[in-house]
Order: sequence, then structure tokens, then C-alpha cells
Amino acid sequence: MPVPPTSPALPSVVTTLRAAGCVFAEDEAALLAAAARDTAELHTMAARRAGGLPLEHVVGWAEFRGLRIAVDPGVFVPRRRTEFLVERAAALAPPGAVVVDLCCGSGALGAAVVHALGGGELHAADIEPAAVRCARRNVAPFGGRVHRGDLYAPLPAGLRGRVDVLLANAPYVPTGEIALLPAEARDHEPRVALDGGADGLDVQRRVAAGAARWLAPGGVLLVETSGRQTPWTVAAFTAHGLVPQVEVCGEREATVVSGTLAAVAR
Repeated sequence: MPVPPTSPALPSVVTTLRAAGCVFAEDEAALLAAAARDTAELHTMAARRAGGLPLEHVVGWAEFRGLRIAVDPGVFVPRRRTEFLVERAAALAPPGAVVVDLCCGSGALGAAVVHALGGGELHAADIEPAAVRCARRNVAPFGGRVHRGDLYAPLPAGLRGRVDVLLANAPYVPTGEIALLPAEARDHEPRVALDGGADGLDVQRRVAAGAARWLAPGGVLLVETSGRQTPWTVAAFTAHGLVPQVEVCGEREATVVSGTLAAVAR
């Protein structure tokens, strides 16, 4: 049974969180109380959060596009800005789409797209064992399958030329900027989910290079990137036969590059 919002323990939890620099201390305290089984566990959870653990790792889930996504310790936490990528993917997908989520982390993107479409064939892949275990729990309600391995390598061969929507929220932080990330990301999320190489785009380029072999005619690859990296993401798409389109959501500070498979690429 969760700790009631009227519990006398709540004010001290708010104080603990605020002292640790949590901007939305009241909101976080309410989420911790709803997840805790008793006041002792509530104080333990508050201490973990105050120690820098991401809130989602403390409570064990993240809200993403209306879904409660399980997020285990050591798994990349889905960002709210990435909901824009899901929205663009759902807008471009045909009914019953074949959806593949590369670098899937918790599996939030693929699950959210198939949920928005009301169904589809879903596959996801990640190189991190912890992410694969977590993603399997999140995509199971949608009939999804999760494969462990590097990018396209673990995907079933039968998907070649059949994928309608290819999602790849690949890491795009330059190696030299990892140290500038908030501690809760830098210290508690896997480096492989953050580090995109010298200019941040190493993994994106590999995804773009292999996309044409997997996309169906008219299929689309979608990635999230930053505004300053957009020209190089676009160049990678173009170099591998994808017709790029850039869309920006200013409210969420999100940039999505989509690339449709050109006929000449097949």
C-alpha cells in the first residue's frame, strides 16, 4: 500500500530532496510516496534520489507518451523530448507497420509507436544485456521481440526489405562532452547509450549506412539529433540513399531527422 499524500513523513522528504537540488521536490516526493510501501521505504528511496540516482531508477518506471515504462538501474531513461520522435514516426507509419527500434534501451520508443498505431509488428535491439532484459518487459504487451546485439546484427534476416519505420535514438553526445552531462546521466546510465564518438555521430552514421537493406519501399528511418549536428546527420542520410527531412519542436528542444528510402537505393 503506498504512503498516503497526507503522511507526516512527506514534508521531511520534500526538505531532503530540495536540499539535494531537486527543482520539483514536491512532485518527486509525491511520486516516491506512491511507489513506497511504507514510510521506511519512502525515506530510503528519498535518500537514493538525494544521492543522485535518477528518479526513474528509484521508482522503477518512467511515464512516456502515456505509457508506464519500466526502467531498471543501469538502463537509459527515456527523455520527454524523444516523444517528438515517436509522434513523427507514428504520423509517417502505415497501419500495421513493421517497426524496428535500434539502440532501444528500455524499449520505450518502439512500444509507444506501436501503441499509437493500435498495433503492428515490433522488433527492438540493444547491445546492453540490462537494456534487453528491461525492454522485453516493456514490449511484451505489444507482441514485440527484443534481440541482443550491435545495431542490425541480431535482427532476423526475414526483416530485410520489410521495415516500415526504423527508429534509432542512437547516442549523439560527443565524447569530449560526456563530462558536462548531469551527474544522474553521466554516473548512472550506460556510457554506450550516451557516447556518440568524437563528433557524436559515429553510431548515427552506421545506422544510416545499413538502413537501405532493411527498409521497405517508402520506409523511413528516424533519429534524434541536436540542432548543431543536424547538417552532418542530413549528409549521412543523403549519402546512403535516404531523402532527409528535418523537423524541430521548440517547446521540447527536440530535433528529428527522418529519411525516406529513395527508389535508387534499392
